[in-house]
Amino acid sequence: PYIIAEMSGNHNQSFDQAIKIVKAAKYAGANALKLQTYTADALTIDVRSSDFLITNPDSLWKNETLYDLYKRAFTDPEWIADIFEFCRSLGIDCFSSVFDESAVDFLETLNPCAYKIASFENIHYPLIRKAAQTGRPLIISTGLANEEEIDEAVTTARNSGCKDLILLKCTSDYPADPSDTNLLAIPYLEDKYDCVVGLSDHTLGNQVAIASIAVGASVIEKHFTISREDGGVDSAFSADADELCQLVRDTAIIAKALGTPTFSISE
Repeated sequence: PYIIAEMSGNHNQSFDQAIKIVKAAKYAGANALKLQTYTADALTIDVRSSDFLITNPDSLWKNETLYDLYKRAFTDPEWIADIFEFCRSLGIDCFSSVFDESAVDFLETLNPCAYKIASFENIHYPLIRKAAQTGRPLIISTGLANEEEIDEAVTTARNSGCKDLILLKCTSDYPADPSDTNLLAIPYLEDKYDCVVGLSDHTLGNQVAIASIAVGASVIEKHFTISREDGGVDSAFSADADELCQLVRDTAIIAKALGTPTFSISE
C-alpha cells in the first residue's frame, strides 16, 4: 500500500516543525508527504456572520470563523518549495492538495508527483480540469459527493487528460466515526470507475485503515503529527509517529496476506 502522511496545519506555523514532520514521516516509512496549498483569502472572506462561523458544538473548531481557521492552518507558500526539496533529499514523494487554479500554476514549477483534490473541492470542475491537464496522477477524495457528482468528477478528469486516477473513499468528519466509514464503497468504486482506489481516513487509530486493505484499498492517506501533544489544528485526529510506523507495517502484512483464491498445496 502507498501511505500518504498529510501534514495539514500540524506545523503550527513553524517551518522547523514542518521539517521535523517530514523527517518523522520518512522515518515511519510513509511513501509520501502531502501539503495543502491555499491561503485564507483564496478560500473565504473575513466575516463573522453565521454562514462563515463554525457553530457545531461537537466540532474541534467550534466558534471559529472559517477565515481564522484557514489562517491558522495554512502552509506559508514561501515554505513549500523548500519542503519539496527537503522531501526529495530524503527520498520521500511530496505533493499537495490544491484549492484554486493558481495553486496548480505555482506547484507546476516544483514538479510534484501528483495532485490531490480534497473532498470539499470535488465539484470544483474547473480545478479538476486544470490539474488533470498537467498529465500528472490525480487523487480525488469522494467525501460529501453523491454518486452523480463522483461521475462528473471522474468524467471531467479523464476528458481533460488524466491517465492515472486514484479515488479515495472519505468521510468528511473530524474525527470520523468508523460506523460512518462504509469501507465496502471501496470495491464498488474500483469496479465502477476501473481505477486505483484507497481511503482518506479521519478515524482515530489504525483499525479502519488496516481493514480497508482487505476490501481493495491500495492507497491510505492519514493526517500526521509527530505527537498529538504538540497541538496543531488537526492533531486530535492525526496519527502520531508510533501509529504511522505501525500503520506502514500492518498494512504491508495485510496486503501480503490477501494472496489469491487458491487451494493448492504450496512447496
